Amino acid sequence: MTLSIMQPYFLPYVGYFQLIAASDVFVVYDNIKYTKRGWINRNRMLREGEAATFSLPLKKASDSLDVRERELSADYDPEKLLNQFAAAYRRAPHFARTWPVIEEILRHEDRNLFGFLHHSIIRVCGHLGITTEIRISSDIGIDHGLRNQDKVLALCEAAGARRYVNPPGGMQLYEKDAFKARGVELKFLKPKELVYRQFREPFVPWLSILDVMMFHAPESLRDVIESGYDLI
Repeated sequence: MTLSIMQPYFLPYVGYFQLIAASDVFVVYDNIKYTKRGWINRNRMLREGEAATFSLPLKKASDSLDVRERELSADYDPEKLLNQFAAAYRRAPHFARTWPVIEEILRHEDRNLFGFLHHSIIRVCGHLGITTEIRISSDIGIDHGLRNQDKVLALCEAAGARRYVNPPGGMQLYEKDAFKARGVELKFLKPKELVYRQFREPFVPWLSILDVMMFHAPESLRDVIESGYDLI
């Protein structure tokens, strides 16, 4: 059984969904520290030919809180973000098929940050035809005081995984021999370059899955999701 584990992100890039699709079980961290200047509640879209950041506003809180302890701001207005997305993408070829998904995500009633992001990940997976089982880290019975590689290995063992797949950034964090000693094969998923026609040249790469969905039919994304990467 192949396992992958990631923290939640807001409409992340296509590689995140390739990682989910490459796994039998995908574990999303809820009991992990919120990273203030990371990508948990923000991403990038295409606006007037350039990358532009969009984000979910959060209530002010301690930086020591976990993702599941953070809340969306009381002034979060889904219509404001929807208007930004519509202005940027209403002329995209697959706007009509993508828009209901985006509306459902942004209008989701859960104002807990993790609950909101968890729902968005599941909804995008449904649109892309990804059927991987998605589990929440705190629901798995391990010592959650463990950190880094030790926590990953504990989750692998608890889930019965024989292979663990991680993005290439994990090459600096994880040791193949340590995984092998615990009966787990360690692999890294490196997305292949994905270039497609946007509104104009030059192409702007590595944007949110929002951008990818606006310019691809779900059917045409199957090959990208299922084989548009290398396992190393």
